[in-house]
Amino acid sequence: MLCKGQQTAAGTTTVTEWQYGRNGAVSITYDDASRNQFLKALPVMEQLKIPATFFVITGPIKGSKYQGKFVGRPVREIIKESETVPANDQNFLERCSAAGYLGYIGTISYHTQAGGMYDRGHKDRAFKLMDSLYTQVRHGEFKPGYEPCPEYKEAIGSTWDDFRKDAAEGYEIASHSITHATMPGLDEANIRYELEKSREDILRELGPKYTFSCEVPYGYENERVMQIAYKIYPALRNRMPEPWLKEIDRASKQTPGTTDKDYIQWQRGATTKTPLPLMKSWVDTAAAKNNTWLVLVFHGIDGLGYEPVSSTLLDEYFQYIRSKEDQLWVATFGDVTRYMREREAAKVNMSKNNGKITVKLTDSLDRKMYDLPLTLKTYVPSGWKKVKEIQGKHIRQLPVKKDEKGNYVLYQAESGAGAITLTKTL
Repeated sequence: MLCKGQQTAAGTTTVTEWQYGRNGAVSITYDDASRNQFLKALPVMEQLKIPATFFVITGPIKGSKYQGKFVGRPVREIIKESETVPANDQNFLERCSAAGYLGYIGTISYHTQAGGMYDRGHKDRAFKLMDSLYTQVRHGEFKPGYEPCPEYKEAIGSTWDDFRKDAAEGYEIASHSITHATMPGLDEANIRYELEKSREDILRELGPKYTFSCEVPYGYENERVMQIAYKIYPALRNRMPEPWLKEIDRASKQTPGTTDKDYIQWQRGATTKTPLPLMKSWVDTAAAKNNTWLVLVFHGIDGLGYEPVSSTLLDEYFQYIRSKEDQLWVATFGDVTRYMREREAAKVNMSKNNGKITVKLTDSLDRKMYDLPLTLKTYVPSGWKKVKEIQGKHIRQLPVKKDEKGNYVLYQAESGAGAITLTKTL
């Protein structure tokens, strides 16, 4: 431990908590891909050059190969069986999975409600609701046809060409399933279909970079669902069970405090009635700490979608976030996840010789997936006023900064890309 006033030894190198040595991180995320997110909110972000992550329902996108369907035995068999066998632990997931695909309009809401009840432990209520649905189906009380959930219908209109353009501008397009299904109410085969086939459409249309992140609809953290989803997507906004990460979900009233974890992911969901001063206070909290990742969750915009907020409010809010850019790293959900994991896995080795500092940065992660540069902080001798940094073919001149521990430089480095040399320049 350094005594007060003691200087850090030249060559001492660490990976900064956040990219560019910022105090905290902010990720702006949108769920559902309702049309006004792109018509109203995206232009605001483009003007301010602010990145974001869009968790999109892939079924409604024009050109998608995979649409919603029930994976299982013929639904007529299930309907017939329901006449004599009530819903129970053995058949509920099958019946709830099939509920939206029985061939009638209006049945999808029973799936959504029953799945939520089942997740909350209200099994008897969920079973009763399924029995009611199948009784009405047998009695012909629904009109024939198919009707998806409201979130699906509000997302109709986007094309993969639209998303290719957005991705090229730095926005992260990520999965929110095929149909916005309530996955605690699905059996494993149907969970896998919703997540794997959504991933396949994204992979085919946008490439592997955009198969990194996912949000299981409605923010569910159901353990059974999570264990399936973890095997399909490296990063879930619902939950990431990292030993070094404390998570505070958007339903919690808790605020970031002291923790023995390296990082805190603090999710906040702005709704129609959320006051702007409160939203700004979230940003202030992230900026004031050194371990907090503020993940903002938006849905509806300008009257379209769940709990819509106005694009005018977003304009003011995003300008406020931009005003804190010297303190906060604003990045996509996927990039912040990559940075944290790369930092946690990083090994830094340093040597000094003949007036030169050599730094080696390595980790054991898959470089195809984890390719984000890390920010290194290296202390240099007090007589160094300017520093030249070389890694491979990259040569940069670095300004020397000063804190209470001595003179240092900040620079971007790629893990496994060869040694980095720092030398004094005139």
